[in-house]
Amino acid sequence: MMKTLIQTWAVKIQVKNKYYKKDAEVKVCVFFNFCGKFKIITPMKKTINYQLTDKERLDKFLTDQFPELSRNQIQKMIKAGNVLVNDTKAAVHKFLKTGDKLTVETFAEEIDKPAIDFKPKIIFENDHCLVLDKPSGLAVEGSSNEFCLIDWLKSITPETGDEEFDKRHGLIHRLDKDVSGVMLIAKTPEFFYHLKAQFKKRTIKKIYYGLVCGRFEKDEGRLDYIMARGREGKMAARPLNQEGKQAVTEYEVIKRFNNYTYLKIKILTGRTHQIRVHFFAFNHPIAGDKLYSQKKIKDPAGLERLFLHSYQIGFYDLDNQWQEYQADLPESLNNLLSTLK
Repeated sequence: MMKTLIQTWAVKIQVKNKYYKKDAEVKVCVFFNFCGKFKIITPMKKTINYQLTDKERLDKFLTDQFPELSRNQIQKMIKAGNVLVNDTKAAVHKFLKTGDKLTVETFAEEIDKPAIDFKPKIIFENDHCLVLDKPSGLAVEGSSNEFCLIDWLKSITPETGDEEFDKRHGLIHRLDKDVSGVMLIAKTPEFFYHLKAQFKKRTIKKIYYGLVCGRFEKDEGRLDYIMARGREGKMAARPLNQEGKQAVTEYEVIKRFNNYTYLKIKILTGRTHQIRVHFFAFNHPIAGDKLYSQKKIKDPAGLERLFLHSYQIGFYDLDNQWQEYQADLPESLNNLLSTLK
């Protein structure tokens, strides 16, 4: 796999393009790959005062502050010294406290992403709300060189003057890149904060369909673990007496096959990779999962993606009326189910 080598020094160059005045002299960093090619990116500094009363990990907090960057990118920035806490280099897992001053140096690439004619499947839309059916393979955010859902949101959401809403472009929750299904987007700051409060109180209803490896004997169950990031960077499920955040998943068997079980899954919390980590820890990984998998377990023949689909989301609208929207299981997954015995 091609890897990029980062030269940790800066230079001054002459640039002539649409971003700068003619012959402008700017300070940049130069990123070389092993073939000798390079990209020029402009550093930008931002100062953030941490005002929350609850302690939160540095990398998690910055991932929420910079939705255009992935957690992995944030962690690399911290390790490289591009993030300072109270003017001192900090560890990725440092917990922030009220009053901490963060200085973050990010880099804006002068290379545009490839244009993609993206036309999402809209399930419902009004003045405040947008409900989409996200296809598998489309990242919600975080990639610097491929089209993401947030790129499309940037193109349709005008600036409102509300800093948090404008930064998030209405994005209130995520789905993993390989997960398909229903997503809820806020179109106004009023609805954004209305939804945010519901997610915090755990009143949002989130139902998934998933195919897991192995047969479940019980018709229903509940998985309750502490989740935290492990040594390899992946999320891990741990006993309730260990450090981390509680994650709760409920499941109900829809159909049993010889080597697989088709489940209806409800998450009561929204941790990163929660469903995938929970069922992996339960020795029944989601079929098609390349990140949380066991070598001895084989995926169904013909499965080319993660078999996890966000089927339903429920919430209270601005009139406090309960609303529910669904996204049907993709045809490819339905067809695969029909081949199982």
